[in-house]
Amino acid sequence: MEPFPIENAFEGDMLGSVKAGFPSPAEDIREKLDLVKLLVRHSASTFFFQVDGVSMVDADMDEGDILIVDRALEPWNGCKAVCFIDGEYTVKKVEIHDGGAVLMPCNDHNTKYKPIPVGPENTFVIWGIVTWIIKKA
Repeated sequence: MEPFPIENAFEGDMLGSVKAGFPSPAEDIREKLDLVKLLVRHSASTFFFQVDGVSMVDADMDEGDILIVDRALEPWNGCKAVCFIDGEYTVKKVEIHDGGAVLMPCNDHNTKYKPIPVGPENTFVIWGIVTWIIKKA
């Protein structure tokens, strides 16, 4: 799993908001919507990953989803992050402790996914913070 960078901005017509409750009359107001401007805070340090696997389904990260990952953000306890550990990328919930970190899966239905303790013997970096999840309808 290698990250792929933002190449070009995508612009489309913003047709307005859509009610998820009672229907409302359509409005004829259009404005430009730049998805990169909406979804990306730091374009030089933002990358996309595609989720491969199901260890994070309870964090709403399903196989095939696209993650927007920002390397400029500082990690915090409980953040969802793409981590590089011992030569491999993984996405997990990060628990930060005084003695290190634990990478937590989020799949309560599958017991094969275990927490990954991170210690001084590991080659480890929190590569970037997941800021958005793009799902296919």
